[in-house]
Amino acid sequence: MLQAVRRLSTSVSSMKHAVPCREVQFPVPWGHIAAKDWGPRDGRPVLCLHGWSDNAGSFDRLIPLLPADCRCVAIDFPGHGLSTHRPAGVLYTFPAYVADMRRVIEALEWKRFSVIGHSMGSNVAGLFSAVFPEMVDSFVILDALGFLPTEMEEMATAVRKGIEEQLQFDKEKRSEKVYSYDSALKRLLTANPSLSEQSARILMERGSTPVEGGVVFSRDFRINMTNVVRATLDQALELQSRIQARVLLILAEDGFCKRYIQKPQQEAVTSALLQGYRDNLRECRIVEVPGDHHVHLNSPETVAPLISAFLESRPSLTPGARL
Repeated sequence: MLQAVRRLSTSVSSMKHAVPCREVQFPVPWGHIAAKDWGPRDGRPVLCLHGWSDNAGSFDRLIPLLPADCRCVAIDFPGHGLSTHRPAGVLYTFPAYVADMRRVIEALEWKRFSVIGHSMGSNVAGLFSAVFPEMVDSFVILDALGFLPTEMEEMATAVRKGIEEQLQFDKEKRSEKVYSYDSALKRLLTANPSLSEQSARILMERGSTPVEGGVVFSRDFRINMTNVVRATLDQALELQSRIQARVLLILAEDGFCKRYIQKPQQEAVTSALLQGYRDNLRECRIVEVPGDHHVHLNSPETVAPLISAFLESRPSLTPGARL
């Protein structure tokens, strides 16, 4: 089905080595999923999944530092970057993102591949790896846990909130707010304090659209709504145990866990998930690196050697192997 992939343009980026980068679109029933396709077409397949409100540009500085024989496809999730927004009235949920991921894999005709997921992208990849375990060979988690459980007592409230937000949105008539480029950049930096200005400018390339009088953000406002599909810790651990892929989990010292762990129960969730990776997977390597939540974009040289070594290494026979 490679003929189903629409190829738009070609550019070359050079850091460690020159890497051909092609803009592509994968047709979907409501439009297309946009992506950046790096490296040789017959290279080792690697799918790269960005975090919430980011886009495929999140990997612009990392991918050129990875092994030259990798073919890295970094997508814009629907509602992000240059991808088509979901139809009116449709909710953004993790199972829907998993289906998007499966559509891309089918279009690429990949039977088995590696995945690099940052933040929300790792949560999508974690669920995909549990549902389609035979397809994922290696799974790199960037400053996240692969799952983000909800406490049982909060479940009904969260689902109700998300539904009511969508219904309210359906009633409103919204016009896109126009910003000057500088004010849009400032807004992005304020909302994402872990971004350097250089990183924010990279994300703005796909995350904003020029219009008369300035720019508008390209992302769908609905991605801000409360996610209505939730899992408890027990459910997350059951899904996690179904993963067959080798896992490399990279945590930033000033990243997700430092921000997430505010209550004893959140620390317990984090510990349970980390222990689950160590106990249940055929190979799991957990490392902590200097940096913040966007370390792979701000300081890609910090994580690139770890990811490259992991992608190039052979599977270990020892469960819970550590770097």
